[in-house]
Amino acid sequence: MSDKKDDLSQFSMLDLFRMEADSQTQILTDGLLAFERRNNPSDIEPMMRAAHSIKGAASIVGLDMVVQLAHGMEDAFIAAQAGKLKLTPNRVDALLAAVDLILQCARANGDMDAWLAANAAQIGKTMSDVQGIAFLPEPLVMPSALAPLAPQAVPAPALQPEAGSSEPPAPDGAEQPVPGRSLPPMKSAQNFDRLLALASEARINAHQLHPLIQGMQRHKRNQAALFAVLEELMEAASRASDPALKEKALLAIQKSQPLKQFMLEHITDMENFERRLLTGSENMVDEVLALRMRPFRDGIQHFPRMVRDLARNLGKDVVLHIEGEDTLVDRDILLRIEGPLNHMLRNAVDHGMETPQERRDAGKPATGTILMEARHRAGMLNIEISDDGRGVDPEKIRRTVIERKMASEQMVAAMSHAELMEFLFLPAFSLKGDITEISGRGVGLDIVHETIRQQNGTVRIESELGKGFRSSITLPLTQSIVRALVVDVKGEAYAMPIVKAERILMVPQSAVHTLENKQFYEHEGEHLGLVSAAQVLELGDMEHSEELSVVVIGGSSRRYALVVDRIRGEESLAVQAIDPVFGKMRDISAAALLDDGEPVLILDVPDLLLSVEKLLQEGSLHQLTRAEHGGRRKMKRILVVDDSLTVREMERKLLVGRGFEVDIAIDGIDGWNVVRSGDYDLVITDVDMPRMDGIELVNLIKKDLHLHKLPVMIVSYKDRPEDRARGLAAGADYYLTKGSFHDETLLDAVSDLIGDAYR
Repeated sequence: MSDKKDDLSQFSMLDLFRMEADSQTQILTDGLLAFERRNNPSDIEPMMRAAHSIKGAASIVGLDMVVQLAHGMEDAFIAAQAGKLKLTPNRVDALLAAVDLILQCARANGDMDAWLAANAAQIGKTMSDVQGIAFLPEPLVMPSALAPLAPQAVPAPALQPEAGSSEPPAPDGAEQPVPGRSLPPMKSAQNFDRLLALASEARINAHQLHPLIQGMQRHKRNQAALFAVLEELMEAASRASDPALKEKALLAIQKSQPLKQFMLEHITDMENFERRLLTGSENMVDEVLALRMRPFRDGIQHFPRMVRDLARNLGKDVVLHIEGEDTLVDRDILLRIEGPLNHMLRNAVDHGMETPQERRDAGKPATGTILMEARHRAGMLNIEISDDGRGVDPEKIRRTVIERKMASEQMVAAMSHAELMEFLFLPAFSLKGDITEISGRGVGLDIVHETIRQQNGTVRIESELGKGFRSSITLPLTQSIVRALVVDVKGEAYAMPIVKAERILMVPQSAVHTLENKQFYEHEGEHLGLVSAAQVLELGDMEHSEELSVVVIGGSSRRYALVVDRIRGEESLAVQAIDPVFGKMRDISAAALLDDGEPVLILDVPDLLLSVEKLLQEGSLHQLTRAEHGGRRKMKRILVVDDSLTVREMERKLLVGRGFEVDIAIDGIDGWNVVRSGDYDLVITDVDMPRMDGIELVNLIKKDLHLHKLPVMIVSYKDRPEDRARGLAAGADYYLTKGSFHDETLLDAVSDLIGDAYR
């Protein structure tokens, strides 16, 4: 008790009143919303106690206006409890306005008399409404657009950024945090970062005992081998006639026995010590992280009031139900997602929900329902917002896409429902004809998507016309510890958040194709572009084995296959910010230490995608080189250049079936670019092609200092002697006509030029 008194002694009486007002007004708000919906007399008693507590606290600090308001609210609650007063929505509006005014007064800074004078009109009206609440009529028809209600003027209680955080300071005159309004913060975010760094270092030190124990195990195995030799020596000495040798062998055996026991005991002690250290360090990390975790309710307390008031403004009747209020969330994540959640709820009320009459006509209850659920799922935070409104018309999306010339009619007609919903995330893509401050479904969803993405999360939306709309947000539980995929690039460790790695694949070199100087492979019907991680990170080229380690990154609109040296696996990493002196490092978001103490840079995947697109636009992607075994490649490599898709594919399949590696190019220019960037054993080219024909391509190859010895085969429909002579004169090593060759004809010609597929 004495500690608590010491804690409160630092606050003035006005500070204590602010704390009291902050908590009691929340009880009043929640109680009024609940009573309005279910008309349960049991909801009145807590509100009476809250109003009475506010009245007493205000009396102590001399705030007569608050005393009168609280007293008027008490009278209203007593009358309602006795059945003499019905708390209709209009009367609830008046009581909520009184709650807002009390909160404004509690949070007023500076001269209280000046604040009272400046807000005299609002105070007079609110007090008049509360004192004459029994005479307030309920409108016969709900207005379609009333003036903004109190929540617009009174910011709802929200999480405050910790001291020392990167949040910008409040401008002059803006509302300042008061004791009791925000969650009790730590002294500074830097203190938390240092605690987490120390806890993570302890965990790393515990992991470093493992190699030491493994070394002792190896020593034990070597020791056992030595003891076996000593026993053999003893047996040999026993058969010998030299008693001195036998005595010395016996002495060696006796001396070795304590060593066996010593090693066994110490290995057991070391293993137990390692387990205790690991458990203790893991618990320490968990406890430090728990300092950051807050219940979900702390960030969304004002949402039910906001939904209720906004719906009344729009002439609608909507209630918000929240489940999973006790779900723990990192306070920084909770602070940053408040805006996106607020926007999605406002969209649901404004655009998704029908008026009571429209809902009745559609066979629905007059009151619309929005459900917000928060839960932990698979180590992530999952937030779902669903409503039973009108949903989104996919045909309207199709028409809007076509009208805005974002895709052709044929392409839009072939799009799935999920693909159409993705358009709602595009900037300024709206289905609503009239633009209001509240906005329509789609306006601002790009900001929601971007904000969630910045928190290493994802957002997915679904809709059924006439049934409702559903949004699903997945976020990490904390930004301080990230579950990451660790890979090797040019011998260095890099990590990326596991939620950003769509999948991991091992791709054989034979499945890689080249088109327009870009390499790709086909996976589940999709062509995924292959990009060297070493090139994107400007680490130079790297050689790959016959099987490529690939991490697929990106979303549905842009997805790439990032090729790395090796995939190590998953680890939980304690994120450490990079010193600000380095500024924003391209493609890098933070740093960490692996369990073995090795430093690792955490990749900024959105930044990485921008770097990949920049390389694609510049046309400067490098070809993925093959690692040579024994100084030579195992499979020979052929480039097929032809503008006919049918011919290209036929030739490619024939050659791949024989065991060759095959790349393709769609015309002479493409072929010339590809042949210079790769290492080929043969080029097969057509003659008639756009941009550059096959004869010109042969000329360029044969005149190039590095390529002039490369065999070139022409395969053409032109079978006249003069055409053959022209091709051979340009330097072609073989001329074959398409009209006459069969499968074996082409393969025999290739065999004549470069032999078998394998060296």
